[in-house]
Amino acid sequence: KFQGREVSGKGSFREGKGSFREVSGKGREGKRSPYPTSSPPVHPSLSPGPLRPRSPHARAAPQDYISRHAPRGRSARVAGRGGRGADRDSDRDRDTAMDAGEGRPQPHLAALVLARGGSKGIPLKNIKLLAGVPLIGWVLRAATDAGVFHSIWVSTDHDEIEKVAKQFGAKVHRRSPEVSQDSSTSLEAITEFLNHHHEVDIVGNIQATSPCLHPSDLIKVADLIQKEGFDSVFSVVRRHQFRWSEVKKGDNKMTEPQNLNPAKRYRRQDWPGELYENGSFYFAKRHLIEKGYLQGGKMAYYEMRAEHSVDIDIDIDWPIAEQRVLSFGYFGKEPLKEVKLLVCSIDGCLTNGRIYVTEDHKEMVSYDYRDIVGIDLLKKRGIQVRLISDRDCSKTLSAMQLGCVAKVNVTNKLQVLKDWQEDMGLSWKEVAYLGNEESDVECLKQAGMNGVPADACAAAQKAAGYICKSRGGCGAVREFAEHIFLLLEKVNSARKQLEEISSAGKEMGRNENSRKGNKELMEKE
Repeated sequence: KFQGREVSGKGSFREGKGSFREVSGKGREGKRSPYPTSSPPVHPSLSPGPLRPRSPHARAAPQDYISRHAPRGRSARVAGRGGRGADRDSDRDRDTAMDAGEGRPQPHLAALVLARGGSKGIPLKNIKLLAGVPLIGWVLRAATDAGVFHSIWVSTDHDEIEKVAKQFGAKVHRRSPEVSQDSSTSLEAITEFLNHHHEVDIVGNIQATSPCLHPSDLIKVADLIQKEGFDSVFSVVRRHQFRWSEVKKGDNKMTEPQNLNPAKRYRRQDWPGELYENGSFYFAKRHLIEKGYLQGGKMAYYEMRAEHSVDIDIDIDWPIAEQRVLSFGYFGKEPLKEVKLLVCSIDGCLTNGRIYVTEDHKEMVSYDYRDIVGIDLLKKRGIQVRLISDRDCSKTLSAMQLGCVAKVNVTNKLQVLKDWQEDMGLSWKEVAYLGNEESDVECLKQAGMNGVPADACAAAQKAAGYICKSRGGCGAVREFAEHIFLLLEKVNSARKQLEEISSAGKEMGRNENSRKGNKELMEKE
C-alpha cells in the first residue's frame, strides 16, 4: 500500500502519494520497558500538562517516534515500539493470520464506553441531557451507526446509566466496586471488562464526554486497526497555541518559549500547529491491554476535525457545549428536514396542567407569555402551529386568542396528527410534536422531531428526543421553538454545503468540456 521511495538511516520515512507519512527509526528493540505492566492507581483528574486533555489511562507506553508533519484532515500513522518488543511480533502474527482469514473468525471489535456513576463535578454527568439527548447517547448513536463493531458495551456501576444505555441499544457490563473508585483508571476498567468477555479481540474505548463524535471517524479508525495492522489508534486534534514554561512563585527565573521563537512569531496560516490527544477514543488490541498499555506496539493517531473535538470535561459551560453539539453533532443516518408543522399538547405543555374552578363553576388556566412569543416566532418562520387536547378547552383557547388551528376533546391523538400531516402533504420528518402525557407517546414516536417539558410523565420522556429544562406552562414551548430554530440552521447549513459541492462539480464539468473542445480544435487545425 505504501508507494513511493524509501530512505534508510536515522529518522527514515516511507512517503506515500501525499496521503500520509509513516515515521520510523531505531528503537530499543528487545529491551524490557522501564514502565511496569500495571500502573499504580492515579486520580483521573490528573493531567499531563496544562494544554493536554486528561488521558484515560494512568501511564502510556513510551513513544519512540513522533510524526511532526502529518497532512491536515487525514489520519497519520506513527510506527513505534512501546513495551516488550520480543513477544509482540508473535502476537501481531496471530492477529494478521486472523485478518487474513486463515481458518479463523474475524477479530471481535467491541466498542466500550466507560460511564461511572460517581462524577464529582456534575452528578450523573454521563446521562445528563445535552441538547435533549443523554450525554452518553450521542456516542452510542455514533457507534451504532458506524456499523463496524461486533458489540457495543457500556461499563457502569449505576442503575440509571444502565437503563439509558439499554435504551440506546448497548449491552451493559456491571463493573465491580474495585474499579469504580475515584482513583480507578480507565485501563483497570477495560482490563476487568476483557477478563469477563474473552470473545473480544480489540477494544474501542470511546469517551462518553465526546458528543460530537461522528460514525465516519470510527469507520476509518476500525480500518486502521483491522486492515492495516496497527496495534493501537488514538484520537488527536490540531491546536495552534504557543506554550511557555511555567515559573513557580518565588523562583528567580524567567519564562521560556516552548514551541516558538518570539522574534519570529508564526502567523496561524503559516504554522501547522501541534497535535494533542483529545481523549475521544483509544482503540487497542487485547494483547496490548493485557500487558498494561492502551497505546503501544505499532501506533497510529487519527486527527479529528477541530469542530468535532468537544470534550465536556474541558467545555465546563454546559450551554456552550450544547451549542457546539447542535452545530456539529451527529443526529443520525437520515438527513434532517425543515420543520413545517408543530403540534403542541395544550394541557401540561402550553399550560401547567392546573385548572382553577370558580364558585360559579367556571374554569381558569394560566399560561406563560414567553410561550406565546415562541408561537409567534414559529409562525414568522413559516411553521404552522396546531394545538391538541384530550378535553374540551375551546373556551380557554378562545380567551387566549392564539390564532392557531386546534382540536379538542380528542380520543385518538395519533389519528388527528396523521390527518393533519396528510392534509398538508408533509413527510413525518417535517412534523414536530410537543407532548407530556401517555396519550402523547405514539405521536412523539411518529413525529420527526419531538420533545416534552421537564415535568412530563416517564413514558413521554422515554419516547422524546428532547427534554426541555422548562416545565409545562413555564416556557417549555418557547424553549422547544428555540431548539427547532437551531436545527433549522443546521439544515440550512447542510443545504448550502450541498449547493456549493454541486456548483463546484458543475464548474469542473464545464472546465473539462472546455479543455476537450480546445484540444479537438487544436487537432483539427
